[in-house]
Amino acid sequence: MSEQLWSAPTADSPVVATVSIPGSKSITNRALILAALADGPSVIEGALLSRDTHLMMDALRAFGTSITEDGTTLRVQPAIQLSGGSVDCGLAGTVMRFVPPVAMLAGGTVEFDGDQAARKRPMSTTLESLEALGADLEYPCGHKGLPFLVHGRGGVPGGEVRIDASASSQFVSGLLLASPKFAQGVRVIHEGTALPSQPHVEMTVSMLREAGVEVDVEFNQWTVYPGSIAGRTWHVEPDLSNATPFMAAAAVTRGNVRVLHWPQTTDQPGDQFREILRDMGAEAIFHADSRSLEVTADGPLRGITWDLHDIGELTPTIVALAALADSPSHLYGIAHLRGHETNRLAALAANINALGGDVRETEDGLMIEPRPLHGGRWESYEDHRMATAGAILGLVIPGIEVENIETTSKTLPGFRDYWTDMLGGAGELNG
Repeated sequence: MSEQLWSAPTADSPVVATVSIPGSKSITNRALILAALADGPSVIEGALLSRDTHLMMDALRAFGTSITEDGTTLRVQPAIQLSGGSVDCGLAGTVMRFVPPVAMLAGGTVEFDGDQAARKRPMSTTLESLEALGADLEYPCGHKGLPFLVHGRGGVPGGEVRIDASASSQFVSGLLLASPKFAQGVRVIHEGTALPSQPHVEMTVSMLREAGVEVDVEFNQWTVYPGSIAGRTWHVEPDLSNATPFMAAAAVTRGNVRVLHWPQTTDQPGDQFREILRDMGAEAIFHADSRSLEVTADGPLRGITWDLHDIGELTPTIVALAALADSPSHLYGIAHLRGHETNRLAALAANINALGGDVRETEDGLMIEPRPLHGGRWESYEDHRMATAGAILGLVIPGIEVENIETTSKTLPGFRDYWTDMLGGAGELNG
């Protein structure tokens, strides 16, 4: 692991700040896929510019898509015929799971690889579903994961495919996004246990429909009909999951943080963090007149019992709060987090226990018994949300040293400066 350590700043008073969060990674990368497959040019306004979104842009450019950047505005001109090329997935799940179905439409071979840690992330569901749809795949290392090759044939018959997407909803979204360009469309049937991160699939379906695609949804079944994808202007919402560490800052320091441009309605899982905060004893008030969300706290945090199955990406932030609460917490429904950028359940338990905490893994979650914490090293495990969890704890626990805080560039470049600005009361994140 990297030896670069960041001394997480401690708040010497309640945090009071107003923040403006950059665009959603989830929406930006879905919009990029749809724009690359559209029948005409598209504009993406308020796009997130981060490692994950640049990896997505570079992947689509490898197919011949033209993408120009003007600040946070992206202009996308689809290729007449997608070509073969080389795709670096980095550690981005959206690139690993969303781009291979697009590669089946290419008129040549597409090579996929990524970071060393990415080779450990679950990929067999995506690859087996593509094989079921007739893809010609090649595995240089002999296993169904990175690296792999897709020998594109310029088109895909499509049809019905049955998968177990219990490890990640991205397996479903990846198939749905490309399937309007399959000759027969696609019908995806999830046959595993409960689908994690359901709001992300709802986001995918909503964006397909906004682009003029016909989609039918039944329980654990999604049918996308073949047809055109309209070129359009996409307006990207702020990334609400990236907002949660700043909201947590108000809760742990008994301060006041206002997040600007909060959407009144959204499919983003981060919106549910409001309910988590309320259950823990903080206030999260939406102001319709200013389209902002205000978080305040004036007392200790309470422990909670919550099923986080649909909002698993918020787990590191919630665990940081639970470790500082005045009573135990039980978080469950998140066994799938063992297959994220790192095994998040094991990583959270190891990090907090190393600081004197008491976190125990269960079959599908974590039990947190609050204990007095002390400073020490906080490993990021190349995981952006692990890094921000360490920053939250550092607000009230002196001496926390976060390893490789720059891993936050995956979804929020400049996090360290934004965090410091928040503590100074500036808090303007102009991403």
